[in-house]
Amino acid sequence: MNTKELRKLDKSHVWHPFTQMQEWYEDDILVIEKGEGSYLTSTDGNRYLDAISSLWVTVHGHNHPFINKAIREQLKLIDHSTLLGFSNSPAIRLAKKLVDITPMGLNKVFYSDSGSTSVEIALKMAFQYWFLKGEQRPYFVKFTDTYHGDTLGSVSVGGMQVFHDIFGPLLFKTFEIPWPHTYWRKKGLNQSEFKKYSLARLEDTLKKNSHKISALITEPLIQGASGMSVAPKGFLKDVAKLCKKFGILLIVDEVATGFGRTGTMFACEQENVSPDILCTAKGLTGGYLPLAATLATDNIYNQFLGEYKEFKTFFHGHTYTGNPLACAAALANISLFKKEKTLNKMPKKILFLTRLLAEIKELTHVGDVRQCGFMIGIELIKDKKKQKAFLVTDKMGIKVCRYARDKGVILRPLGNVIVLMPPLSISRKDLKFLIKVVKQSIIAVIIS
Repeated sequence: MNTKELRKLDKSHVWHPFTQMQEWYEDDILVIEKGEGSYLTSTDGNRYLDAISSLWVTVHGHNHPFINKAIREQLKLIDHSTLLGFSNSPAIRLAKKLVDITPMGLNKVFYSDSGSTSVEIALKMAFQYWFLKGEQRPYFVKFTDTYHGDTLGSVSVGGMQVFHDIFGPLLFKTFEIPWPHTYWRKKGLNQSEFKKYSLARLEDTLKKNSHKISALITEPLIQGASGMSVAPKGFLKDVAKLCKKFGILLIVDEVATGFGRTGTMFACEQENVSPDILCTAKGLTGGYLPLAATLATDNIYNQFLGEYKEFKTFFHGHTYTGNPLACAAALANISLFKKEKTLNKMPKKILFLTRLLAEIKELTHVGDVRQCGFMIGIELIKDKKKQKAFLVTDKMGIKVCRYARDKGVILRPLGNVIVLMPPLSISRKDLKFLIKVVKQSIIAVIIS
């Protein structure tokens, strides 16, 4: 089929995620056909730098021969075999690898297929853990403006109003703590003061309600979907200390931050935090296949052990749990970190990117540039001095990303925040090209 035919069929039959479909009909759809390294090629032959890692998943680049080979070798053996009552070699070997590379104490691995489901599992594990100990703890603690996925449990612990408010009647209740970056300026506080304010609110909430709270869930170091909001240094560690002090579980959502995005394999390593439960997905297979994992401590796992008649089983599962092809891709992805010395190269790449971003920060309509490793948010603003935002109807983020696409770079905005999250394997030459196009796009759309 040619591009025209594919576009017509897409508009007739495909319902796209997070997309206003009425406006989709008016657009020229970009149909991707192939990928190589940091680049994607459309069906009409145009080549684009994938500056969002195909929604934050591509780690070592597209079409990597090492991961390709691992999947082909696995295909010679078996495509899928259920973990319900059976096991398979790739799932077993991957579980051991994940235990080895995650923070100490996370010895048990439960597979699923997406970041949202990994969080859903973590919430259910935490609740059932306390239930099996004879306690009813129906509440969870979350932070403002956070995002943990789109299944109902994940939405319950989310804080993105535009995504989640409509589903309010379906959600369980939570305690919400202010995240110490998202709106600290409006409070008239500097970030250090807001950190203290947030921790004080958390301590007060836990002091009064810990007996009915199962767990606190947080994205470590940086909130992704809320616009790349970076927490103050030491905040995660202080949160972990309060969870321990008041005897509630700590769930760390490393779906976006895991596998090198912040400069270390997992973000919580940077503050020496070992959570009770860790969720991972996105970069787990290097961007190849859907796979997620929820890791828990022996303390949690052991509570589920008992005789068959006691019904202490964790009654949760997914059809494709531990899919051998996905696990084979994940094993190859993890091997590539060592083989290509990916994490060793990250500090210099991050510093190089930081220096390039300084050019963007000085632009008239850029209110803030937030960075945590290879996770970057560029906040577009109408009036920098008055901190006046663009209206939703201005669709400024969408317009800037569309202009960049015409210049050969694929971006996706979060409202009026332009997100950059390139593959970890991206070259310095391509980083220069990326920032050049982003700068050109902002100037052309807003300033000119």
